[in-house]
Amino acid sequence: MADIESTCASLRAQILATEAQLDGLKRDLANAEKASKSRASPAADEHKEQNDNHEGRRWPLLPEEYRRYGRQMIVSQVGLEGDCLVSGKEAKTTRQLKLRSAKVLLVGAGGLGCPAAQYLAGAGVGTIGLIDGDTVESSNLHRQVLHRTKNVGKYKVDSAIESLQELNPHPTYIPHRTHLTPDEAPTIFENYDYILDCTDNPATRYLISDTAVLLGKTLVSASALRTEGQLMVLNNPPQPAGDPEGGPCYRCVFPKPPPADSVVSCADGGIMGPVVGTMGVLQALEAIKVITAPYPIKAAAGIPAPARESPSLLIFSAYSNPQFRSIRLRSRRSNCAVCSANATVTLNTIMSGSTDYVFFCGSASLPSLLGPEERISPEEYRQKHPGSAAGRGSTMIDVREKAQFGICNLVNSINIPISNILASSSKKSQGQESDQPPELPSWIPPEVANSESDDPIYVVCRLGNDSQIAVKRLKELGLDRDGRRYIGDIRGGFRAWREQVDPDWPQY
Repeated sequence: MADIESTCASLRAQILATEAQLDGLKRDLANAEKASKSRASPAADEHKEQNDNHEGRRWPLLPEEYRRYGRQMIVSQVGLEGDCLVSGKEAKTTRQLKLRSAKVLLVGAGGLGCPAAQYLAGAGVGTIGLIDGDTVESSNLHRQVLHRTKNVGKYKVDSAIESLQELNPHPTYIPHRTHLTPDEAPTIFENYDYILDCTDNPATRYLISDTAVLLGKTLVSASALRTEGQLMVLNNPPQPAGDPEGGPCYRCVFPKPPPADSVVSCADGGIMGPVVGTMGVLQALEAIKVITAPYPIKAAAGIPAPARESPSLLIFSAYSNPQFRSIRLRSRRSNCAVCSANATVTLNTIMSGSTDYVFFCGSASLPSLLGPEERISPEEYRQKHPGSAAGRGSTMIDVREKAQFGICNLVNSINIPISNILASSSKKSQGQESDQPPELPSWIPPEVANSESDDPIYVVCRLGNDSQIAVKRLKELGLDRDGRRYIGDIRGGFRAWREQVDPDWPQY
């Protein structure tokens, strides 16, 4: 038996070493591909020069561009002449040319950024910037449709641009291989006309909105989680701070960020690919509408400005009927910290770090709620209870939601979703004596509620956070019988379980 265990441990070590070597090879491949592209840049520059230099030609677009964009140019909202500014003077131009001259930055090359970038490139937007410091993972591929299996380990911006160039070679694609930071955001944003927020955390959303407002950029913001999504066009039109005619910003809609412990990421809450894809496509659509909108000529010129759409929040729910509904948003707040006359957030406070977005939104990392004696590692648990998948002489409670429990679970474990635990109340029932324990909620199974059992209770979740909350709740209900019955959690959850006990445990 010892020889078999030694062999298994050796094989696991070899697998880990091979995986590390594979990651290194992928990074080397990505660097080689980047070097190859840099050598090919002169040809790309020549193509762009031919594309942009249309002086002396009868028609402003290349023949291939007329063929490529013809189906959208015959749509009246795109193909008709539109008003714009040229060298500070009003002029007439086709809106397709407005698309070609536009510079759009997408912050995030994930589930939202991929479909948005695809349709902006397909529509002929002239310059598309992508900023993202992450690399492609296999867990991204079900929804981040620009990336391919062969590009796992590669920077997302490089993977996305590779696909976009195959789709349309005419635009200029600019990669920013970094996570957006306050000190760099203004410098990057100032080179673009429009911004798309394709991120998934509150701190970055406030940073993007603040920077866009202060630089006079219209922002298209979207989000998606599980089966629902939201979409807003902010700072439209982009008027200076204090001008009530300007569109509201992200702080106007959400003056206070959500509690840090309530923010759920796609990794924790899940996401359906078509849901985030729908929101990304709608982002591209709204960006195209903003870019091709008629320039609001002043009434003094003899033509009144066109009616401006009221700002609204579009809510999408895949399993609702109807799937879409719209909520009208209020105009700019008179006390907004960014776009009001008394704004306190400036480019200087952003770049200097005086505006602390992490502090404003709170820390996303949860503190340990339990003491060391209340926690046990998967390896320690297996040593104490080696008899079966969920141990003998103990009770294992899995507090993941039913969908996750259905993917993989330990034999003999009991599923009590954390949502059920949080939804119950620990208040004593009416008429109950104060020295009596609280009435047990219905979600507690008999083997857990058994007041005669001394079997320890272990709680496990995916990452080791929800399990701590559940342990505290079980103790509040008196199930530990004043410490005579052990109740603790599996430290690190099933992620640690996979690393320490079962390397075949599904990683999702």
